[in-house]
Amino acid sequence: MQIIPIEGLPIINSGDNIAQLIHDAARKQGTPIKDRDVLVITHVFVSRAEGEIVNLDTITPSELAKSIALQYDKDPALVEVVLRESKNIIRMSEGRMITETTHGFICANSGVDRSNVPGERNAVLLPRDPDKSAATIREEIKRLINCDVAVIVSDTNGRPLRVGEINVAIGVAGLQPIRDRRGEKDLFGYVLKVKQTAVADELASAAELVIGQADEGIPAAIVRGYNYMKSENAKATQLIRPKELDLFV
Repeated sequence: MQIIPIEGLPIINSGDNIAQLIHDAARKQGTPIKDRDVLVITHVFVSRAEGEIVNLDTITPSELAKSIALQYDKDPALVEVVLRESKNIIRMSEGRMITETTHGFICANSGVDRSNVPGERNAVLLPRDPDKSAATIREEIKRLINCDVAVIVSDTNGRPLRVGEINVAIGVAGLQPIRDRRGEKDLFGYVLKVKQTAVADELASAAELVIGQADEGIPAAIVRGYNYMKSENAKATQLIRPKELDLFV
């Protein structure tokens, strides 16, 4: 299996064709996209192309946002945006806000990001519908070069009881995000009862090893050679653990 960074991508602007840019950059560096490649693309790259950027100077904070901001020494406008992008506050402590986004993902600050977005007072939001974003890019790649690929839109996420962040899938198209191995037998004949591999998350994390979110400016990668299960109707929300089974929320 190969993980290939897609270098030379330009600063993306609202309305840009992500599939065209990635196709052109991959071909230019000598690694053109092939059938059954997995394209992993950061949500910031996708969101900027979709115009999901908000200027904090245009935001009028609510009383709740002002109260939280005062308590934790945060920007009231930023807190307001985080609240608007959430449907539930899971935890607040020492200036950290863990929320459930409108999509159902649990993450810091509703996925609102101040990094890799031009403008001191700008923040980038998660895509409105990350699965649709992934599907659109996949369809455009097929139109451009007649290659059937899978697409993952990724975001950085923390983990309970573990230090450091990893990339996870918030949007998928073309592949089954979970490989359910329950019912299979291990080397000694034991029937697996709980084995479900979060394939989309693992591919997103693998790609992050070559994706650069600092000054490297590499927002996408090709994962080549992984034999994934195709799917035409998979959703990244399949990766969300039901609340009744979650011990941390």
